[in-house]
Amino acid sequence: MRLAIFIPSFGDGGVERMLVNLAGGLAALGVAVDFLTRHRGAPYLDELDPRVRLIDGVRNGIADVQPFLCRYLQDARPDFVLCGKDESAFAVLLARRLARVQTGLIMQPGTNFSARLAELRPYARWRMRLKVRFVHRAAIAVVGNSEGVVEDIAKVAELRPERVHLIRNPTITRRLLAQAAEPLDHPWFAAGAPPVILGVGRLGKVKGFDVLLQAFAQVRQARPCRLMILGEGRLRAALTKQARELGVEADFALPGFDPNPYRYLARAALFVLSSRREGAPNALIEALALGTPVVSSDCASGPAEILRAGAVAPLVPVDDAPALARAMLATLDRPGDALGRKAAVAEYSVEACAERYLALFQSLAAEARA
Repeated sequence: MRLAIFIPSFGDGGVERMLVNLAGGLAALGVAVDFLTRHRGAPYLDELDPRVRLIDGVRNGIADVQPFLCRYLQDARPDFVLCGKDESAFAVLLARRLARVQTGLIMQPGTNFSARLAELRPYARWRMRLKVRFVHRAAIAVVGNSEGVVEDIAKVAELRPERVHLIRNPTITRRLLAQAAEPLDHPWFAAGAPPVILGVGRLGKVKGFDVLLQAFAQVRQARPCRLMILGEGRLRAALTKQARELGVEADFALPGFDPNPYRYLARAALFVLSSRREGAPNALIEALALGTPVVSSDCASGPAEILRAGAVAPLVPVDDAPALARAMLATLDRPGDALGRKAAVAEYSVEACAERYLALFQSLAAEARA
């Protein structure tokens, strides 16, 4: 069996990291995996399993995508192409028609589309809804990474229940645990230093880091602590200005993107997810897997499912800085059981995820032969 994972617009987000993990997990089960993307220097690609064939033929942007995909589909004849983004799926569908091959498209949505659509103006909302319906209806299977995503994409794309499958993200790997144990030379994590509160993610509006900063300022008034956010994005200047206006600039740091955030996560006193929407938040799962205390917004979708409606760790309303501050203070004072946090995310291992995907591929292949 041959699988192509197609993600030309490769960035440093959770989707990209999860696809790299999935490629390695499937290769370990004997699937021939081709990883198609723009260039080899993108984040995480150095972590690809050596059994995965990396193909970086898209050299000159969008103009190269269709000829590249047509050549690939005609030469490799993969059984399935897995896409995580709508634009990639459009390219696959067109290339499949031009190349005259029968490769099956599998979509892997990683966000709550209803929450995303609600942020748009009417015309943009109508256009996106059409795009989402078109590509997901054209797929032979749609795989969501949380119960919330599965329910939402079935509703938005108007899919029959048997077309949509739940498979957790391949978040927990042996490499993650090894990277968490690597040394960290940062003065904020030295013995006796104030506790560090950590946020991880792209510096964009959807992550709610502005609310996290407001909550941190309230926590900082009650006790010594520091806030660090790992990630890069267009809101860097705005967050820096906000920290200055709140009077917490000396205890706030934006180190940027780090390929190994796990050594920070493992040493943080608290991880906070302040997002306004998610699919299945990988950073939250990673923090729990390392036993780190967490607090999360109750955004759509994923956190309530992962934290079992607050039984594992506190959930607070979206955009409620006072409630977030109270939960942060309470968790810093009473961190709870690390073993219980680790047990809560055991099903997010790369091995379990790869086995579920392989079973789906085999079922789809059997249906195609029937």
